[in-house]
Amino acid sequence: MKGNVVILHVAGLDKFIPPFVKLIKEEFEEEKHQFWLTGSVEKYPVEQSESVHVCGGAIWRKLAGYAELVKQLHSARKVMLHGLFNIRVVLVLALCPWVLPKCYWVIWGGDLYQFRKADNTWQSHIKEALRRFVIRRVGHLVTYIEGDVELARQWYGAKGIYHECIMYLSNVVDPKMTAESAPASDHDGLNILLGNSADPSNNHIEALERLLPFKDQAIKIYAPLSYGDQNHAKKVISQGRAWFGDKFVPMTDFMPFEQYLEFLKSLDIAIFNHQRQQAMGNTITLLGMGKTVFMRSDVSQWRFLKGLGIKLNDVEKLEPCRIARDEADENARVVQSYFSKATLIKQLADIFEG
Repeated sequence: MKGNVVILHVAGLDKFIPPFVKLIKEEFEEEKHQFWLTGSVEKYPVEQSESVHVCGGAIWRKLAGYAELVKQLHSARKVMLHGLFNIRVVLVLALCPWVLPKCYWVIWGGDLYQFRKADNTWQSHIKEALRRFVIRRVGHLVTYIEGDVELARQWYGAKGIYHECIMYLSNVVDPKMTAESAPASDHDGLNILLGNSADPSNNHIEALERLLPFKDQAIKIYAPLSYGDQNHAKKVISQGRAWFGDKFVPMTDFMPFEQYLEFLKSLDIAIFNHQRQQAMGNTITLLGMGKTVFMRSDVSQWRFLKGLGIKLNDVEKLEPCRIARDEADENARVVQSYFSKATLIKQLADIFEG
């Protein structure tokens, strides 16, 4: 690993990270960036090099990896914390509080909302105490949803400076995925997307119950359930079939990205009944295609999207119908403008160079 790193990226491997590493290499000065990663390279392939280190293997290799992290935290000019899920990383940061002012917490959502999931066990109390100590002292908060920054301040006493950034390529809308390229009139009835995974936070059953009054209409409900809590998936499938028969279509097989985009084009309506910031990649892509999106009005992304001038529908008033064509076109225009690769590169440059 290089010494005197200018910007250190600390992350757990996830579907967002390999494309982000590639973006940095293509659009920025690669020699100024160092990646310290954990997780499965088999599941999320990333090319390891002098600037990309994956901490893993036998216990002694992991210990050496964390020792290297401590060294890099001290030598880097800036530290990008891509999510705060790894409690070992949080512990390292808590033991080196003097590095926190130069740290930028890229808020993923799930890491922030761990506040709500904390239980009454001593392990949970210790983890939350460590997280609170770190988050309170982190110098910078990175997200494009200001409501999440407000929650970080309210729940954890975060004092960091807010930087607006759409963060990853998953939040960039492909210019080819326009409302014109995704017509909704090539099938009968309405194709409805329910949720984005088998995670119980989708609140599938509640959403299905809201759709019950319309079960005799020409609707088809598609529920992506290939990843997440498979016990929950079984409950959703059982209830969906009991209430809607063959109008409920569980999607239990993994779908390649390009195929998934084609599937999204075939939809008319999406229902995201999450009680927290989640499924934003799907939401943005669908709005960019001019699709009708229902979500809860008490989540942080509702206020953010409404602030951009986007027309949304509240799940509390769920009725399967499309928004007007002119509203769909305006949604697509706003999304295409804001969630662009050019916007992402500029926002990252402002953070890296500031």
